[in-house]
Amino acid sequence: MTFVVTGGNGSLGKHVVAALPGAKAVSRSTGTDLLRGTGLGALRADVVVHCATSFRREVDMTRAVLAAKPAHLLYISIVGCNEVPLPYYKQKLAAERLIINSGVPYTILRATQFHSLLHTMFDRLSKLPLMPVPGFRFQPIDEAEVGLELAALAQAAPAGIAPEMGGPEVREATDFARMYLAATGKKRRLVPLKVPGATYRAYRAGGNLTPGRAVGERTFSQYLGK
Repeated sequence: MTFVVTGGNGSLGKHVVAALPGAKAVSRSTGTDLLRGTGLGALRADVVVHCATSFRREVDMTRAVLAAKPAHLLYISIVGCNEVPLPYYKQKLAAERLIINSGVPYTILRATQFHSLLHTMFDRLSKLPLMPVPGFRFQPIDEAEVGLELAALAQAAPAGIAPEMGGPEVREATDFARMYLAATGKKRRLVPLKVPGATYRAYRAGGNLTPGRAVGERTFSQYLGK
């Protein structure tokens, strides 16, 4: 079997490439631009693992991948994209529907937020004297574990909607923020944020969580200690 990984040089894609025998990483740096529709011939493979993403043009990128008509398209999505009305989540859900209705054999894997996302968020928020933190829970997972699961799914038959992947712990964002502060030696007063609107309500209701699929093993604290 031949494997291509879009966004194969990215933070998730690199783990998929490392775990798939002979997998080829494609991205803009290798000459394949999914938004401009150039270099799409590089997508011709038995299996395309679609890890490249765009906050505003996710559907356009996915349409370009589908045009290559892979024998199996594997797409990484987000837990709660059907629950949380965040614009990016809506893009992921629309891409899922496009794949499902395309006629191309597919597997869709939804995962919770990555450890690196929380780390980046806390890095930015900690630059303020008072550190604002979302007033809801997260269930972060390690990208390497998601990459390994994607590699395993790529070597299997198309599975449709695969079981979700969630991190090992469901905690308030303030708990994870305290872990970050302890690991970095920073001292900040945490200010939990509560904001109006449907997106915040969905997060507060746990729309971004999958506690029944807490299959990840590496905790956020272990990630910080890397």
